Amino acid sequence: MAYKKKIYAIINPASGTSKKQNLPHRIAEKFDAREFDVHIFITGYAGHGYEIAKQAIADEATYVIAVGGDGTVNEIARALVNSDVALGIIPMGSGNGLGRDLNIPMDFKKALDVIIEENIIDIDYGKVNDKIFFCTCGMGFDAEVAAKSSGKKSRGSFMYFKNMLETFFQQKPERYEITCPEGAIKDEAFVVTCANASQYGYNAHIAPHADIQDGMMNIAILKPLSVLDIPQTSLQLFTKKIDENSKMIELITNKATIKREREGLIHIDGDPIKMGKEINVEIVPSGLKVLIPKDPPKKNPLDPLEILATVFG
Repeated sequence: MAYKKKIYAIINPASGTSKKQNLPHRIAEKFDAREFDVHIFITGYAGHGYEIAKQAIADEATYVIAVGGDGTVNEIARALVNSDVALGIIPMGSGNGLGRDLNIPMDFKKALDVIIEENIIDIDYGKVNDKIFFCTCGMGFDAEVAAKSSGKKSRGSFMYFKNMLETFFQQKPERYEITCPEGAIKDEAFVVTCANASQYGYNAHIAPHADIQDGMMNIAILKPLSVLDIPQTSLQLFTKKIDENSKMIELITNKATIKREREGLIHIDGDPIKMGKEINVEIVPSGLKVLIPKDPPKKNPLDPLEILATVFG
């Protein structure tokens, strides 16, 4: 009997806004039954995807496909770190940060085609006080936006942009001390983001030059902004030019300790969580295998009209 590659596809029915009733059939019919042994699961509760992915490792699966948004991808990917099982991503959420950073198509069929290409790379992941992230973790403005967006039924780029504007007028800058092998910074900041990948999701690039395979993170420190700074900063965020902002400082390192004046929120790949005054962040090189396109399309910064289409479309 010929060896078949075992695939576990894990679908989160609650992620995103699109209907998912036909997804099991569409996934199963895509793979040649002579070559692939496909097992499809629907998650029923928080943490279920993690459990299934761990079982996939025990069952010697070749690939595990995460079908859902950033939370689903993070949960399943966390289970697969430091294993030989590769992660496939079918983006079905709103932000789709890791999928976008890896050039995974947002189209369901094209995302499945990427898995069939079987092009595997190793990427880094991050640890923040022993919790795992893949794209970004941060505190200040972006953590408050994540908290405002968490649990909302209405999602998408427009809601994300709306939450950003509302949070801006409520958020007060904090004082941080950031220490890493390359040096230290002690200053007031509006945002402190540790970026393993270049973006939060929604094509909002907080660290345009961050490379998910370089064993480093880009710590983006945005100093306090005025109301007059909002238009330019927002435009730079969506055109991969925020590193040109005069109020942006960037540290490139593999580990850092961040101290703040009080405990409070941080976000981990967009998921808000409370943490203490001292936060330790480090990058683990080449800790996760993922399936990506063999020939990803070249991406150029969005022009203003495309940004409007992204936000309001």
